[in-house]
Amino acid sequence: MIISMRQHATREEIDHVCDRIREFGYKVHSIDGEERVVIGVVGTGDVTACLESLEATPGVESAMRISAPYKFVSREFKKEHSVIRVNGLDVGGDEFIVMAGPCSVESEKQIMETMETAEGVAAAGARMLRGGAFKPRTSPYDFQGLELEGLKLLRKAKEATGLGIITEIMSDRDVEMVAEYTDCMQVGARWARATCRISRC
Repeated sequence: MIISMRQHATREEIDHVCDRIREFGYKVHSIDGEERVVIGVVGTGDVTACLESLEATPGVESAMRISAPYKFVSREFKKEHSVIRVNGLDVGGDEFIVMAGPCSVESEKQIMETMETAEGVAAAGARMLRGGAFKPRTSPYDFQGLELEGLKLLRKAKEATGLGIITEIMSDRDVEMVAEYTDCMQVGARWARATCRISRC
């Protein structure tokens, strides 16, 4: 359920709504937007009583059910675009940001050649270099990525080109290491489904 507060709702009215939601046994996820506060109601079970109670609460503009499992990224919950600041760029803003590079970082020779390509692509408007340092395969005998060495090569490419660096994260254990060498961590479709791991990131 999503509660949209009136544009000039007071802090007391917002806090009262949050308290009422908790009294019904639900969790509160509040976002302060530029114009108004939107409150996500998280939990299971029939929300009818909570919904009806909140619709008549001072400061509430609307209360609406949302059945989609992706409540926090729905337009009902957050109408504004999500803009993420990466290496001086506003990803998700007005500019279309091009990110390109090799599927996997395989050697220094390869990334050096990529840097030459990246310099040309940067001159044509690319803003970030993407390369995979971790490449888990079904067979343990196949190439698994250079991991830390691959991250170091990506950093070297950044120093040579000035491009921001993005790479895919494969485990919550690697978050701190990847953050040290890159500007942005990508969560791929396969790992986005591994919610128990990603939620710890």
